[in-house]
Amino acid sequence: MTTKKQDTLILASSSPRRRELLQALGIPFTVMTSDVDETTAPGLSPKEVVEELSLRKANAVADRLTEGVVLGSDTIVVLDGQILGKPEDEADAFRMLSMLQGREHTVYSGVALIDAAIGRSEVAHSHTQVKIRPLSEAEIKSYIATKEPMDKAGSYAIQGIGATIVEGITGDYFTVVGLPLCLTSNLLARFGMSIL
Repeated sequence: MTTKKQDTLILASSSPRRRELLQALGIPFTVMTSDVDETTAPGLSPKEVVEELSLRKANAVADRLTEGVVLGSDTIVVLDGQILGKPEDEADAFRMLSMLQGREHTVYSGVALIDAAIGRSEVAHSHTQVKIRPLSEAEIKSYIATKEPMDKAGSYAIQGIGATIVEGITGDYFTVVGLPLCLTSNLLARFGMSIL
């Protein structure tokens, strides 16, 4: 084959946000969705959850390939030790946003890379503290009515209208969006795909 394995990056995600962030790095890539079961064993720490799911997503795609570097990623919101995933419905989004409002929580994002040709893998994560401003019931309902919260971990999007409810962050902004770019860039360099 004429294509070297390190020339091909495959994003194992259907997330438009992750696609946009990866495009910002200027590396050509293709997208293959992983569609894996995202349930994890009870008792795992948040960092173990995002690393396991990132690796599971990357593996699901790498198993279908003979070459290329596969990138898997996962993001969760954690409040008082409880993981808040994507809302099941509007009532669930209301429940989550009511819990988060006026408080600080932690967002974890995992990143996994797998070289499909040789099976080499690396996985890491980053976390960021996020403070949501106090919200009235009417504000929460109005935000849910935009539909933005419905496919987001923790029921908000910091890069969208949700920016208006985020009072501040401590850490990496891109971890909250769903793909920590500094961490991703460092991992890619270890697979021969340097950004700078």
